[in-house]
Amino acid sequence: MAFSDSTSNQIVVVTVNSLEGMDKAQFAYQIGTEWKVGQSEFDNGVVILIKPKRGKERGEAFIATGYGLEGALPDAICKRIIEREMIPRFAEDDYFGGVVAALNVIMPIAAGEYSSDKYASDTEDLGGLGAAVLVILFIIIVTIISSISKKGGGGNFGGGGKRGPGLAELLILGSMLSGSRGGRSGGFGGGGFGGGGFGGGGFGGFGGGGFGGGGAGGSW
Repeated sequence: MAFSDSTSNQIVVVTVNSLEGMDKAQFAYQIGTEWKVGQSEFDNGVVILIKPKRGKERGEAFIATGYGLEGALPDAICKRIIEREMIPRFAEDDYFGGVVAALNVIMPIAAGEYSSDKYASDTEDLGGLGAAVLVILFIIIVTIISSISKKGGGGNFGGGGKRGPGLAELLILGSMLSGSRGGRSGGFGGGGFGGGGFGGGGFGGFGGGGFGGGGAGGSW
């Protein structure tokens, strides 16, 4: 059965104040596993984790792929997305632009509309794909007061002076991406979410959670 007819991918973008002493990869895998991102029969989830740069602390980002998307989004491609699409924009405090640029690549590759090999060899931005990706029906944007931890904490993720929406507006916790090839006019949707810690309910609607090694990250 064709991928476009059988499933849809699920992408969660999470920003946190702190990694609570964890490695960013393990933090992202734990989100994917405990929030069950992806569909149970496909494990086709993606977690994009962002810890913004704060003061002298480095910024951290990681893209974690579920087992079912490791072939479409291999580690080398995730690393390229981090280094080419996200970090240059994050370094300029353009977090919104960095997330959109990453989604502009991840969405069509995961849906089979654009090959990872083509992206790896392409030297130009995916401007044409971006127009299609930005035709989105719904984006659930949630401002989280606490960081993603059991103890909670202050939730103002960014200061002023950023270009475009600030970090608080970027918490797309539980955004679901329709991954069908014919679904370019589909898009994000999602249910009600909570800002609690791991295993604390989070949000519903997901049934996957097969994460454990796929993906890549970077710092700035």
